[in-house]
Amino acid sequence: MQDNATEVTAAGIARLAGVGRAAVSNWRRRHADFPKPVGGTETSPSFALTEVEAWLRKQGKLAEVPLRERVWQQLAGHPEGPLPALVQTGCVLLLIHERPTVWLDASAGSDARLAAILSGALDQVLIPRLGGPSGRAGRRARGAAAAGAVGAGGVNAGGDAVGVNAAVDAAGVHTGAEAGRVNPALTPPAVNTSPTPPPVNTPQTPQPVNPQSVPHTAGTVHTAPATAPIAQVATATSGTSGTSGTSAAPALRTPTGPQLLLSAPLLRGAAELAAEMGARQAFEFLLGRHLDANPRQYTLTPAELAGLMADLAGPARTVLDPACGTGALLRAVATRPGQELYAQDSAPELAAISALRLALHGRATVRAAAGDTLRADAHPALRADVVLCHPPFNERNWGHDELAYDPRWEYGFPARTESELAWVQHALARLTDGGTAVLLMPPAAASRRSGRRIRADLLRRGALRAVVALPVGAAPPYNIPLHLWVLRRPDRAPATPEVLLVDTGRFAGEGRGGPDWDAVRKAVTDAWGAFTRTGRPAERPGLARSVPVIDLLDDDVDLAPARHLPPAAVADGAEQLTRVRERLGATLRLTTDLTPPPADPAPAARWPLTTVGELARGGALVMRTGGNGGHARVPVLTDHDVLAGTAPSGTLPESEEEAVLTEPGDVVVPVVGGGSVARVVDEATGGAVLGRNLVLLRPDRSALDPWFLAGFLRGTANNRQASSYASTATRLDVRRLQLPRLPLEEQRRYGGRFRALDEFERALRQASRLGEQLVRGMYDGLTDGTVAPD
Repeated sequence: MQDNATEVTAAGIARLAGVGRAAVSNWRRRHADFPKPVGGTETSPSFALTEVEAWLRKQGKLAEVPLRERVWQQLAGHPEGPLPALVQTGCVLLLIHERPTVWLDASAGSDARLAAILSGALDQVLIPRLGGPSGRAGRRARGAAAAGAVGAGGVNAGGDAVGVNAAVDAAGVHTGAEAGRVNPALTPPAVNTSPTPPPVNTPQTPQPVNPQSVPHTAGTVHTAPATAPIAQVATATSGTSGTSGTSAAPALRTPTGPQLLLSAPLLRGAAELAAEMGARQAFEFLLGRHLDANPRQYTLTPAELAGLMADLAGPARTVLDPACGTGALLRAVATRPGQELYAQDSAPELAAISALRLALHGRATVRAAAGDTLRADAHPALRADVVLCHPPFNERNWGHDELAYDPRWEYGFPARTESELAWVQHALARLTDGGTAVLLMPPAAASRRSGRRIRADLLRRGALRAVVALPVGAAPPYNIPLHLWVLRRPDRAPATPEVLLVDTGRFAGEGRGGPDWDAVRKAVTDAWGAFTRTGRPAERPGLARSVPVIDLLDDDVDLAPARHLPPAAVADGAEQLTRVRERLGATLRLTTDLTPPPADPAPAARWPLTTVGELARGGALVMRTGGNGGHARVPVLTDHDVLAGTAPSGTLPESEEEAVLTEPGDVVVPVVGGGSVARVVDEATGGAVLGRNLVLLRPDRSALDPWFLAGFLRGTANNRQASSYASTATRLDVRRLQLPRLPLEEQRRYGGRFRALDEFERALRQASRLGEQLVRGMYDGLTDGTVAPD
């Protein structure tokens, strides 16, 4: 009966059977034996996964549920929710990754036996990898845990590894009160422990975690006493000067036996998935599916940006991310022996997931905590080599009133509207002398007047070393060109302080697929490398230059790179403009040659008409819609690309969904936003994935000419009669689009004319782009003196 605890929605059933949701609705109406809902709502019911599988198999609609889909549905439909299920699955995958034979032994029996001994087995991995008591106290705690957790045959009398969970509490392995309800019950005290409990870092006397002065053992995690309830852990006094009355909680607590029993089918399925693709890849797959299914709940750091930030920071043995999210930044850090990764996040479930993800990724010791970093820093004595951070933006409730006298505000007390400058100073406070911090910042933080005094002090003391303006679309929010700030904790005053300013806005992608990351990374790392070696790299107009600090210390202290970089046109001057003018002239001559001849008047034609829907039903064409993912990350043709006539520029998340690949001769039609547009896929575009809000029509060449089809679909009256205007966004019903019934030879005559119009349209677009470039270059050249007015 345990597997019946996993529920699946109608959308999930459609994915299992490879059909649309409408088919699932039809099955429910037509088949009296279709499984009855077991949960959800009247408009969005959920069904028992095992009952659905059995029914689909009985009807011959499903031979076998794909393993990946089965495990994902079990996780998504878990009774405790997907996040607790993901944390439990991550714990087991870490056990499989570290000690596969232990898992094989534990999973050999019944679900009850698996749950009874699994908690103790997890402790053997979680404590060493994610932190626990060190020295004699640690050995005593682990010994007591083992004695209390495992009795004859490896199972304790109560069927639950109580002693092990208590030991983990003392070790500081805990998900927190809100970590997806992984362990809502209070953990009882350890079994067979001495009257004097093992020493822990109590809130009243926080122990330093400076890796330079403390042995690198598993016992450097801050934690509340082992017997403290979760609620107490979340509200204990932090004991650090200037903080409020809250405290961070350790990131992970071992799941209990009853929880593991409820999740046994999921855990066994995850183990099968790990055997097929590896434990690390299995966890990344499940995490990716969850993030893709809930895109608005998380602000993610793209992998390309995380890699760039890690490159700027350089190699390090101790790295901190005080707003870790899902661990993308720490995961991008180059691994090295003896490495320690420190993480904290205000969302307990993210802190737990980040800890597991990092532990699966490499051999570094991971110390993660859940809590508000600014109010309740989990690592107050840490001095890290590198700090990487993607902080929350524009937060008013960051602790301004409670933290007025916090010692971290070495460069000035941030205004209520300057939460990002509070994160900057927190990062500097957690660095060792000479350490590097890289933070993702909103562009307003470089110029707001309320922060100019702090920016000025950062400059004077040599803490701020570089500001990099990223292209639009580099990270959410994608419509804003965000900045990277590179800081170093000053170990000595710079002789001639300068700041590197870089603007990579020119590398923004034309479509929605994001910037040219290869070009961005090369430009930024080259400029930063030259700056760190020489202190004054060669100036690259419009891209990078080093600016003396004294030149920035005016009334505004505006650090926006674009304000201080000369325009790129200065580099080539009149020669560059001459080349643009020559290209424009050639393009204009081409448009003249392609201009359609005068139109001859003709009586209105009265053709017999058909619709795209009728042609699809008759087999004259195949109709496909764009999806939300695919097996491989290949270029995606977006609706913006079709409207702008540009190359495929988008990306879609990797998933098990079968992507729709374009072929030369396909006709692609946008369905949202209005406008009469249809594009015939050429050889250069063929092979791209069809993006969202697009419909692909693949004509049978023996019955339909592609250019004839695309041309008639672009008719204004045709689009109006096939569009819906019921909402603010016009939506096109492609099936209702009409075209005449004509012989193939006549279609090709029209198709040739439509193709010529398409070439003319492309030439006009190119001429427009070159014209704008020439005009802008002339204005810039005349105003900066590189072009003479004569």
